[in-house]
Amino acid sequence: MNIGILKEEATIERRVALSPAGVEDLTSQGHNVYVLHQEGARAIFRDEDYQIAGATISYSPEEVINRSDLVLKVSPPTEVELQMLREGQTLFSSLHLAVSRRKILERLLEGKVTAVAFELIENDKGDLAVLQMMSEIAGQIAIQAGAHFLQAGQGGRGTLLGSLPGIPPANVVILGAGTVGRTAARIALGMGANVTVLDKDLTRLRELEHLFQWKISTSIATSYHILRSVRFADVVIGAVLLKGEKAPHLITEAMVKEMKPGSVIIDASIDQGGCVETSRPTTIDDPVFVMHGVTHYCVPNMPAVVARTATMAMTNATMPYIQEVCEKGIANALRQNPGLGKGVCTYQGICTNEVIARIFDFKSQPIDELIKNPVP
Repeated sequence: MNIGILKEEATIERRVALSPAGVEDLTSQGHNVYVLHQEGARAIFRDEDYQIAGATISYSPEEVINRSDLVLKVSPPTEVELQMLREGQTLFSSLHLAVSRRKILERLLEGKVTAVAFELIENDKGDLAVLQMMSEIAGQIAIQAGAHFLQAGQGGRGTLLGSLPGIPPANVVILGAGTVGRTAARIALGMGANVTVLDKDLTRLRELEHLFQWKISTSIATSYHILRSVRFADVVIGAVLLKGEKAPHLITEAMVKEMKPGSVIIDASIDQGGCVETSRPTTIDDPVFVMHGVTHYCVPNMPAVVARTATMAMTNATMPYIQEVCEKGIANALRQNPGLGKGVCTYQGICTNEVIARIFDFKSQPIDELIKNPVP
């Protein structure tokens, strides 16, 4: 199979869809891989690294797309890239269609492109296989960013995240007990912070208390408890996820106004719209803004801060699915792997994701019906 790796827009993304190690696995199996010139530079991967791995270096996105049956990207495709895609091609990428524009979905449908969203692919256990890996990184980055922007020189309260003899530690409040929240709690606890986790799922909270040996506080995520928690927080981490849907605003602007001056919000849900009403997307180069005296860190692609690590992690998570498609073809791979099918948003001109279809008022059809009865 012919596989193309597109270059990411430098201002918003630094990860690469495949590391040289992933490319070598594919080329050693007889597949052709086309990598756009200097695509790996921001993750410290050179063109020579990809060439040694067996890839062909291309010098335009048109060349990469025209040569490829399977197109790989990290961030959602641009409108220009969407115009280049043709019928019968498969796109593997983060899509986040629930918070995208209608025309993105329309173009994927018009082009009859099979679009697979990394963030929706599930493994045999029902976990979000690719997103889970990125969420583990985001959870660690969230605590690093919170500690950094608490510093006085960064506009923060001048508070150390951990504790010192005779001085109480900072209060870290985490909204959401999923992978981001669990990882953030582990790192914050290790640094000596006072950690509170809120979630609507009592079972998840019970599991966290057992995991951390009752060294954290937990609470049900009601408006009452959220307000009480954020009032005293030094760092608030929004880690709310609804599969394929826009995140709800669980922290309102009124709640933000109640927070301490110089405190920090890390909205790790911003790629799905954000769970804080005052959040808006920022970039790696300009990651924060201040509203109501509170520093907001709202970078949608937080793992790109550690682009090299994140690229290797993403390769580890996506390679089994990419290899499956390369070996069996997209239709057979979807028939044999329902978890991969969960990631499909469009297939042969039909929307296959019910949630996305409902948001944009399109008709949808389950992917398992389409692969059993192929569209002419």
